[in-house]
Amino acid sequence: MALLALSLLLCVPILVWCLKLLQAIWWKPRMIEKKLKRQGIHVLPYKLLVGNIKEMNKLASEARSKPMELSHDIATLLNPMLQKLAMTYKKPIAIWHGTVPCVVIMNPKLIKDIMTRKFEFQKPEVSPTMKFFLKGLSNIDGDKWAMHRKIINPAFHMEKLKGMLPSFMVCCEEMVEKWDKLLSSANSCELDVLPEFQNLTGDIISRAAFGSNLEEGRLIFSLQREQGKLLEQSIFNFNSLWSRLLPSKLKELKEKMMQNHQQVRALLQGLIETREKAILSGNEYQNDLLNLLLKSNFNEAQESPNLGMSREDVIEECKLFYFAGHETTANLLTWTMIVLSMHLNWQEKARQEVLDLVGKNKPTFDELNRMKIARMILFEVLRLYPPTSVVRSIPKETQLGEYSLPAGVNLTIPLYLVQRDPELWGENAMEFNPERFSDGFTKPFFSFGWGPRICIGQNFAMLEAKLALAMILQHFSFELSPTYRHAPYVALTLQPQFGAQIVLSKI
Repeated sequence: MALLALSLLLCVPILVWCLKLLQAIWWKPRMIEKKLKRQGIHVLPYKLLVGNIKEMNKLASEARSKPMELSHDIATLLNPMLQKLAMTYKKPIAIWHGTVPCVVIMNPKLIKDIMTRKFEFQKPEVSPTMKFFLKGLSNIDGDKWAMHRKIINPAFHMEKLKGMLPSFMVCCEEMVEKWDKLLSSANSCELDVLPEFQNLTGDIISRAAFGSNLEEGRLIFSLQREQGKLLEQSIFNFNSLWSRLLPSKLKELKEKMMQNHQQVRALLQGLIETREKAILSGNEYQNDLLNLLLKSNFNEAQESPNLGMSREDVIEECKLFYFAGHETTANLLTWTMIVLSMHLNWQEKARQEVLDLVGKNKPTFDELNRMKIARMILFEVLRLYPPTSVVRSIPKETQLGEYSLPAGVNLTIPLYLVQRDPELWGENAMEFNPERFSDGFTKPFFSFGWGPRICIGQNFAMLEAKLALAMILQHFSFELSPTYRHAPYVALTLQPQFGAQIVLSKI
């Protein structure tokens, strides 16, 4: 009898665990599927544990195995399944990433609603290692987000950015001089511009964020770049069933990211302590992002003693400066060089504008603001090659337009599809045509976000990109190398998978 009772005691927890597992991997997905279908949302059939990932990856692998022509119709390469569904169903659709349903939103009104309601739709946890990479403004919500945004805003005012232009200029001049030396004994040379622009924007953010502490800034930049690569690997492992069952690889990645995080934290803490002492003693003289951030934080704390950012908060915002300040701008410049190599007429128009406004002199802040063709080109490149898609999670049942979305659903906004939609952008939506932006934003454009959470560094990035592009056009002409393979793919951001090889010539 005692043995029977013991057996029952052991069986009950196992039975409860089995029921919870069944609830998570079968019953809950089925209930969500039914609820979405009742509202007219087309839902792909749920497959136990894997959802639709296996099929999506297979179709994407098949698409990537074939050479792609020089075309801006890249959706067939990035996610052929989603592209086909979006063309077939002119309404929200839902696909399964494992046991998580992702409702794909293409309607601009719904997208604006999602981006305007800043606290109801949150960023999902893509990997438990994310906390070692970024926890700044882009990954926080609620009152904490509002406070951080208020404190950081002054650092990105146009007048403050104007004061940073000399730092931008030094970095661009160093890159142009390097390229000149490559051409010293030849009329032309091949160059992969992706790592060139990664180094350029890394140097710019290092100087703009930390001023005279350039070497420490470069070291932090190097560590943060490695963190980004490790995070990408951890996302793959975190979303893999086998890696969850055999988590040794994820543990190894987590340990390495923790080591890098601690090293970056120690470097930033030393810089922050030094600057805080200088500000408090009245000896501060630098006008970089770190100084502006700390002074704004001090002012906030004086007005409201219980508010302001902690030391850890400041460290995380500095880490975000690095990723947001270099990755997306490096990609923008890379795609701009590729696209202008495909459309030499627009390259010449942009060069003529620069030469008419500036000649061979250093561009001033006001001259850069007057470069209308360069601005139009950069926005059109961002339309066709946006940095990333937008993903949000729903922690509780939420109304979005006519749809009642249950808790546990993710929302996906594939910008590379939304910003190529012929119904929004016309029959020539796949074509490169900067004239679309001759009168500013007249169509739904979300590459910098929307509403209250629009990218705080938008003006910083555009000033940086305009200056680099202007100085390149002053000194060089360029075209695609025969070795270039057109293969856009998504890592953390949209990048050319095999590099961006161009043939550079002096003018």
